[in-house]
Amino acid sequence: MPQVPGSLAELVSLFAGCFTQPTFRTFRALLVGFIARVGEHTVTGCLVAGGVAGAWHHSRAHRFFSRARWSPDGLGLVLLDLIVGRLVDPDAPLLIVIDDTLLRRSGPRVWGTAWHHEAIGSTPRRFAWGNNWVVAAIVVRLAFLGRPAALPVLFRLQVKRTDSKHELAAQLIALIAERHPQRRIDIVGDGHYTGPALVCRSNVTLTARLRADAALHELAPPRTGKRGRPRAMGARLPSLQQIARDPATAWETVEVRRYGRTATVHIHRLTCLWYRSHRDRPLTMLLVRDPSSKEPYDVALISTDLHASTVQLVERFACRWSIEVAFEDAKQLAGVGEARNRTELAVKRTVPFGLLCMSLTIIWYALHGHSPTDVAEHRARAPWYRTKTNPSTADMLAKLRRTIIAAQYSPGPLRSPYRQKINAIQQAWAAALP
Repeated sequence: MPQVPGSLAELVSLFAGCFTQPTFRTFRALLVGFIARVGEHTVTGCLVAGGVAGAWHHSRAHRFFSRARWSPDGLGLVLLDLIVGRLVDPDAPLLIVIDDTLLRRSGPRVWGTAWHHEAIGSTPRRFAWGNNWVVAAIVVRLAFLGRPAALPVLFRLQVKRTDSKHELAAQLIALIAERHPQRRIDIVGDGHYTGPALVCRSNVTLTARLRADAALHELAPPRTGKRGRPRAMGARLPSLQQIARDPATAWETVEVRRYGRTATVHIHRLTCLWYRSHRDRPLTMLLVRDPSSKEPYDVALISTDLHASTVQLVERFACRWSIEVAFEDAKQLAGVGEARNRTELAVKRTVPFGLLCMSLTIIWYALHGHSPTDVAEHRARAPWYRTKTNPSTADMLAKLRRTIIAAQYSPGPLRSPYRQKINAIQQAWAAALP
């Protein structure tokens, strides 16, 4: 087994209850290998980086993903407890970001692959062949980062003609709500994740981007006392474009902190019904507009949270971008999605394993690896990075990799040379003399 740094071993030991003892040893070796791996992150590549390629048969690593008894949900919930216990204030709500990402795969035999929409695809139609994953990540504020960090914890693979992405996201939110029933949970998503199924409990709120063609209504009028069914909703509101262009619309000028900057924006807020989606539940609708913008509005938001301030809702939604950063780092730096397995169980486990390894790297750096001199040392090596003030995910991975390498050469007691070795060295010297 490779030597694991003590600070990392303490975090890894928290997952021991998710495995049998032999499987946990495999998990620990593959985790170290996945983090230490610099090249392509295949299963056998992780064996090589973990230092067990010559001692273990490669089938042991493949069986870990395709046959061993363990659950990605179990690992994700343990990781969620770790984050909530050590990186989130006791009284703070849990901010969960929901989004999906496409990992391209090739070949017809890979389980669960299909054509999916890719928002930043290289093809004109923006469709690609691969596995589409719905991911729930918890957003944390770290003292050494000027931006929020999203740590993926729970995952679902979307298979066409079965559950929709919205239904899969609702399953993930239900797991988090059952795990922490006493905490308030704020869900943030893009325009696809606006349905009522995500708001599964009274302690869960949802803030998402509102569709431009959403049919909004005023709140239901009071009962008239006459016979018959009372009205479920009020009058139909104009479209978002018409509301934004109306001279009578009241705009509030506020300063918000989003995307690492403080900006002044104009916001119009109203309470309404979106009956087709959330039935008779009152919702908060926001129209956000930049003062220099020529458009009627820049973004429209909808939220089930009626008590949060306007600034809180805008800043909460801005944290959604952190999961996009996490997806880019996972694909470009951590090597998530580069494994070549094909069977159903292996496909369902390999990507969650890689995303959990990346989250664990950031947690390790936040708890044990960060030093105030890290950025200064990086700028000394690369002085052209004059604006660099925060460590990146690449810096966190590099420091943990150096720590893993140093653990393999931990100092120990020196053994005195025995007589046979001394004779062999003397003979080699004699043979080298002319």
